Amino acid sequence: MDMRILGSGGLEVSALGFGCMGMSQSFGPNPGDRGEMVGLLRTAVDLGVTLFDTAEVYGPFDNEELVGQALAPVRDRVVIATKFGFAFGEQGRQTGLSSRPEHIRRAVDGSLRRLGTEWIVPIPGTRRLERLEENLGAVQVELTADDLAAINAAAAGISVVGARYPAAMQQMIDR
Repeated sequence: MDMRILGSGGLEVSALGFGCMGMSQSFGPNPGDRGEMVGLLRTAVDLGVTLFDTAEVYGPFDNEELVGQALAPVRDRVVIATKFGFAFGEQGRQTGLSSRPEHIRRAVDGSLRRLGTEWIVPIPGTRRLERLEENLGAVQVELTADDLAAINAAAAGISVVGARYPAAMQQMIDR
């Protein structure tokens, strides 16, 4: 399999990725047989595919669980991309979008659990060298449970005042 480098960070993936959506939705009323889907994903790895795409909305959640189960034995050889930001009702149906911080935390925690991933990589952006240096320094910080509790307590006491973004941009977020 030919390989490609994505971005400037050197992430190497197969020239052809594998979109997993159809394994749990969209291709008829019934999802594929789970055992067959697991076998197909593992065969794709054997054939050189290293990039797999899923999302919490596929199923919902079923697809991430399937991909996580199938790729667990080869997790060190593959890259899994997932998408989130979808709001769900009590029946598990998509009701819209949500980029609220508390939703993002739940979505990411759920995806990590379903995909069997113990590590995530944050990707903060900046236009200033001093912020870049601060961000890079954060890699060296290890927080204890007590540290996190103190941070959460301090943050809970902060009153945020003013708009987060100009009105036109604000309409595009927190949906």
